[in-house]
Amino acid sequence: MDYRFPVEPTMTAVDTLWYKADEADQQAERTYHQLSDAHSGYLEYERSRRVSRPRFRTLAERIRENGLPYGAHTLVYRESGQLLLVRHEGVGMWVVPGGEVDGDETFKDGARRELKEEAGVEADYDGLAILARVSFRSDGYQTWGVLPVFEGRARTTDQTVSDPDDEISDARWFTDLPEDTRDRARLRRWRRQRFGSS
Repeated sequence: MDYRFPVEPTMTAVDTLWYKADEADQQAERTYHQLSDAHSGYLEYERSRRVSRPRFRTLAERIRENGLPYGAHTLVYRESGQLLLVRHEGVGMWVVPGGEVDGDETFKDGARRELKEEAGVEADYDGLAILARVSFRSDGYQTWGVLPVFEGRARTTDQTVSDPDDEISDARWFTDLPEDTRDRARLRRWRRQRFGSS
């Protein structure tokens, strides 16, 4: 005769993933409203990506912290309309400078620090240029996060890359954005609205 008592089911990795995604959604919602309530006149768009389960877990954990899967970024411009881009070797594209927000930094402070590390440039921040919602899907799970891109007028223009992560290999000013620029059409649209040219 078997006298064992039924054992309560333990939470599986799949269940954990669902909870992480749900918590990430809640934090993303708070972050989105915090930024949208504090700023106006920014471009907004949505992007959706399918990712592997391990990548989904990593992104959900990041979003749970502060709502940002990729951190905060800066769209730096000169009065001439030139934009500053950095070469991100991890994605093989030109991107706006930015990255993860550390500890108790504000989003803008994190964007400012990343700008200094990745390009050696300082900027006077004007507000928010772009507020994107990025959703992620993996094996039936979904979550989303916020991508804030602050706008800043260049105070210094000489570029020096000192990225501690060794992901950024170059920083340059562009009038004509390279074809392999991440979100090229959206950056051109922002510049058109700001300066009246593409």
